[in-house]
Amino acid sequence: MFRKALFSFIALLFLLVSNAQLKSPEEFLGYKVGTRYTPHFKIVNYFNHVAANASAMVKLQQYGETNEGRPLLLTFISSADNIKNLEQIRMNNLRLANLSKDKMAAMEENAPAIVWLSYNVHGNETSSSEASMLTIYELVNPAQLKTKEWLKNTVVIIDPCLNPDGRDRYINWFNSVVGKTFNPQRLAREHREPWPGGRTNHYNFDLNRDWAWQTQLESQHRIKIYNQWMPQVHVDYHEQGINEPYYFAPAAEPFHEVITPWQREFQTTIGKNHAKYFDANGWLYFTKERFDLLYPSYGDTYPTYNGSIGMTYEQGGIGAGLGIINEDDDTLTLVDRAQHHFTTSLSTVEISSLHANKLVKEFRKFFNDAVSAGMGEHKTFVVKYDARQQERIEKLVELLDKNGIQYTAGNGATSKGINYITGKEETFTAGANDIVVSVLQPRSAMVKVLFEPKSKLSDSATYDITAWSLPYVYGVNAFVSKDKIAGAGSYTVQTKVNNAETEYGYVIPWSGVKAAKTVGHLLQKGILLRFAEQAFEVNGNKFDRGAVIVLKTANKKFGKDLWNIVRETANADGVQLYPVSSGFVDKGFDFGSDMVHPLKAPRVVLMTGEGIGSNAAGEIWHFFDRQLDYPVTLINSNDISRVNWNDIDVLIMPDGNYRFLTNKEELEAFKSWINKGGRVVALESAVAQLAKAEMGIRQKKPEEADKKEKTENYDALKEYQARERDAISGFTPGSIWKVKLDNSHPLVFGYSDYYYTLKMDDNIYEFMKEGGWNVGVIKKENQVAGFVGAGLQPRLKDGLLFGVQQMGGGSISYLTDNLLFRNFWENGKLMFCNAVFLVGQ
Repeated sequence: MFRKALFSFIALLFLLVSNAQLKSPEEFLGYKVGTRYTPHFKIVNYFNHVAANASAMVKLQQYGETNEGRPLLLTFISSADNIKNLEQIRMNNLRLANLSKDKMAAMEENAPAIVWLSYNVHGNETSSSEASMLTIYELVNPAQLKTKEWLKNTVVIIDPCLNPDGRDRYINWFNSVVGKTFNPQRLAREHREPWPGGRTNHYNFDLNRDWAWQTQLESQHRIKIYNQWMPQVHVDYHEQGINEPYYFAPAAEPFHEVITPWQREFQTTIGKNHAKYFDANGWLYFTKERFDLLYPSYGDTYPTYNGSIGMTYEQGGIGAGLGIINEDDDTLTLVDRAQHHFTTSLSTVEISSLHANKLVKEFRKFFNDAVSAGMGEHKTFVVKYDARQQERIEKLVELLDKNGIQYTAGNGATSKGINYITGKEETFTAGANDIVVSVLQPRSAMVKVLFEPKSKLSDSATYDITAWSLPYVYGVNAFVSKDKIAGAGSYTVQTKVNNAETEYGYVIPWSGVKAAKTVGHLLQKGILLRFAEQAFEVNGNKFDRGAVIVLKTANKKFGKDLWNIVRETANADGVQLYPVSSGFVDKGFDFGSDMVHPLKAPRVVLMTGEGIGSNAAGEIWHFFDRQLDYPVTLINSNDISRVNWNDIDVLIMPDGNYRFLTNKEELEAFKSWINKGGRVVALESAVAQLAKAEMGIRQKKPEEADKKEKTENYDALKEYQARERDAISGFTPGSIWKVKLDNSHPLVFGYSDYYYTLKMDDNIYEFMKEGGWNVGVIKKENQVAGFVGAGLQPRLKDGLLFGVQQMGGGSISYLTDNLLFRNFWENGKLMFCNAVFLVGQ
């Protein structure tokens, strides 16, 4: 006993000596946390300081950089023994999840629980990064003995800021407008953040909706390392409105059905532990409301579907700055907000340590059950190969790889399953070029959640979209089967191309974004192109409408370099070129026909700024900048009166509020530009505003469902307590609909005769008559998946969703739904490219 006590004393003495230079956040920064904002570089400096002065307990790792070059950090905190064996702990944890490629047995006994704390995913929800410094210090503080006990069986991973670009954008703005003392009055300018705000990343993306899709750089870096660790507990820290008290687990319904009883139970266990501390301090909180566990791309659901206890914690404080007076006439300060997040941080580690063995045991069971039985009644999802869908299939495989989802090639077996297109059970064959995804794999829950045709809703009052089935998102043919369909080895995507030489010309099939990217690159280099309005055949190859033709005749100025430029461009973009030796085609119209049109490089302008949805504008900006690699000029909507319309070919109007449409002079200038050849691409609410401006399209009014006398109509009699439920009746948070297409129109070149759209509003438009083309329409019974309120359901039929209106020499493309939704809706991207490049040419 004496030896043991002596050893413990010596160990503590060593720890005290080694941490002698360790400073608290206040000592290091020179101010109390919360009394001013800490920019990202100082947070990084503090974490480096802790890692240097508590190296036995802390390991720091930079896992990437943001778009603006700021470092993304992870910090591992645990006992000295655990830090020494950190890589062995990581590998054993992957074995527990059946994700390790080695053959070593997983060791469940004495395996530490892994707790991952993710701070500040929304840049202007600032308090949690401040709290992260308090948390790491308390975990390593030599005077705090109880945290050292927790760390014996727990590894804590801290990401101090998931969105440094957005956070610094907010902080730099706030510091530029605040005086020497903050002003708590709500009307003060320091509480009125300008467009686009600091919530989003550089490209105005909401990173908390991007976990599964990983369209953004920060998400790609983070999820890659997240899947190398697979924690048992994950917390995503947020802020909400200033009048809201603190929110913590358990979450609200709906819970997705794959969430296990243990995952539900432990959320309650954690919540009760937090409540103990909040009650002791007299802090208000709420649970089981608002924040559900359904949409798969959040910082709570993605970890949950990967075996973790995934949770969101929300502190009131958006727009609060350093302090603000809320509706209770209480001044909510940044000091308070940081303390609340700090408290739940330590409480999470404490309760996880107390239940570490159970956490590890249930984690192991989650993945063993996944491999042995799989999630749900359907056992296999099969994506059928179609050469016309090649690019979208490649992107789907890329998504599966990012999420560690296993898949194989088909073995030629015949099975029965539901056809995603028809919704009926049919016989199908899983061929060698088809993708077979079994639910009998470690990531079974993710497979079910992402692929299932329809998600079951235990409660229709949900926080986000309710439909995202991958075959609809990617526009690919697929089946879902209750049969266990065996694969036949690995599935390989052939993406490398080696284009042959030509002396006359090439044809580029218009089949996806890569083709549009190559065409854009060639146009930027001054190469003249043409595109076919009708399908044609040449040299035994069939080409659909929209195929782009590169001919020597029109590009003589490039001389012998022409074909090298074209081939190098296409090879770099992964686009297959088809050589042709003559303009005489076997079927269809020859290359000199009036049905083959010149394709010119459009000068594209994107409207942004006050009134415009920052997410909507960001999706388009990111698409041009990072995927299409085509120049786009961003202008502020308030500067429309200063625009030289002669410098614009295509004007893109994202979802937003356009005040210039109510200004007679500016509206007339806008119309005049269109009539002279200008082309407009209007999306979502921009279409509704063009309708109000009487540009030619008209919103469809709700039909009068009940013709009874008002004295007999009791619909107006509603219960006050049911007001939120009643509002849902006329609402869809995001549902999938099958749209009938006129694929002879350039707006939908490259598509079959249908498209799956994500409907997020109640807008539908009358069929256009003179001068308009009804390119995409909804007919009766066209809902495919997702929740639609009973009051809205009968209205969404027999109307227009996608159309083109001719105005003089110009046109307006009406895209009433978001084709680029969060940049993961792959099936809509080609239609958007058509609106920019082909419509009106």
